[in-house]
Amino acid sequence: MPVPVQPEELRQFTVTDQAPAAHLDLLNALGFRSAVAGLRLGVFEALAAGPLPVADLARRTGTDAYALRLLADALVGFGYLTGSATGYANSANTTRWLLRDAPESFAPVLAFWGAVVTERWTDLEESMRSGLPRRDFYPWLEQRPETLADFQTMLRRLAAWLAPEIVELIPAPPPAGRLLDIGGGHAGYSIAFCRRYPKLRATVLDLPGALAQGAPAITAAGLTERITALPGDLSTVDLGADHDLALLFNIVHGYPDTEVGALLKRVAAAVRPGGRVALLEPLAEVPQRPAGTADSFVRAFSLNLFHTQGGRAYSFTELSELLTAAGFTQVTQHLLRGSEADHLVLAVRAD
Repeated sequence: MPVPVQPEELRQFTVTDQAPAAHLDLLNALGFRSAVAGLRLGVFEALAAGPLPVADLARRTGTDAYALRLLADALVGFGYLTGSATGYANSANTTRWLLRDAPESFAPVLAFWGAVVTERWTDLEESMRSGLPRRDFYPWLEQRPETLADFQTMLRRLAAWLAPEIVELIPAPPPAGRLLDIGGGHAGYSIAFCRRYPKLRATVLDLPGALAQGAPAITAAGLTERITALPGDLSTVDLGADHDLALLFNIVHGYPDTEVGALLKRVAAAVRPGGRVALLEPLAEVPQRPAGTADSFVRAFSLNLFHTQGGRAYSFTELSELLTAAGFTQVTQHLLRGSEADHLVLAVRAD
């Protein structure tokens, strides 16, 4: 939670430059790390039923009472907890967003990024010096079941949020069409398309751990006979042929230009002439996107993509050129109402 700053203080830091703005970044970094610790230790869940004295809170979380008091006091300072004579309690914002069973829980997002920043960003400077990324993000993720589950939960919730709009934006496939969902292990988009088109069949390609996260959702939707899971590496597995629609959602940004071009050529070979490919991407350089949290996130996310995977956020012009070179035509961009950061790019496989 951003550190509480009085209006005059904020003006000194960000408008008049009378104080170093980096001090606010320092405090926010400490707040982020404290919140991640509270989440990992189960502090917020332990307080879900109401306030607790620090001794009781320590017993429930398996922590040292003296040390926990210091963490709890820091969380009070950052607004995640409140403190009183009866002990510590979750703030209203924490209750709404950081409890795992909250309807719109942010806990999976905070936990995922907590793992990325505390474990993967320790050598960021070396990537900058060498110009070479750490290229083991997905193997790292597959080896961390809890982080993988948080990652897939994050993507599944994004899909639930954006799928209704996306399904309507993409022209209907043939009545008994075939969908190829590349990297869609959570299966949210395949489920949405199969519900919209009762005769559509889908193949979801992803790594085994990701597919395991989506399997219960496919079963719950009653679509086990229409959605097939295909385990494998998207750069080497056989993608098949004659698909009517291929989805590359939140995939392209994980790869450098040369690998994106090669992947798109493989996808083009898997789509029938006249079929479509759809990319969901956090596009860079979008004039329609004002400065703010969405733009700041995309810029920081692009840095993270390079450091952890070798990719980056691409502009629409860059994606259009890569799609055209791969054998696609009629490339269009659609800004989404449901997200300022994510955009849909559509293209048609040339005859």
